[in-house]
Amino acid sequence: MERNTRQRSAIRDAIAQADRPLLPQEVLDAAQREVPGLGIATVYRNLKLLVEEGALQAVNLPGENTRFELMGHQHHHHFQCRQCQRVFDVHACPGDLSRLAPKGFTVEDHDLTLYGRCSDCVPARPGRAHAASAEQDRSAMRAHKQKHR
Repeated sequence: MERNTRQRSAIRDAIAQADRPLLPQEVLDAAQREVPGLGIATVYRNLKLLVEEGALQAVNLPGENTRFELMGHQHHHHFQCRQCQRVFDVHACPGDLSRLAPKGFTVEDHDLTLYGRCSDCVPARPGRAHAASAEQDRSAMRAHKQKHR
């Protein structure tokens, strides 16, 4: 039983430390730092038990494998990076969306997923130093052309 407790604790800790919903493979990769012999079947079995116990909740995005996050989050939504496929929590909500439902319908719940690129995957914009350097290069080229006319 001790081994199972250590494994379950490593799985829960991996999700808590990530602070974002994780795929089972991501859980395995992170939890293996604490329990090197941990296998994917054990991860799946413990994720299921942790969900049943109410410690974790499943995050289901359309067309994606289930991810897992700690239970107890307030109502929130998610952001999925289209480049690296990671999912992040969005701690904001547009509020009551009942006005979007067809007339006569009652909205009981909603889920919102934003898609784009995370801060790790957004290409770095050239800084002012790069722009200034390019302008200097253009000025030098103009001066060179005028000198050789």
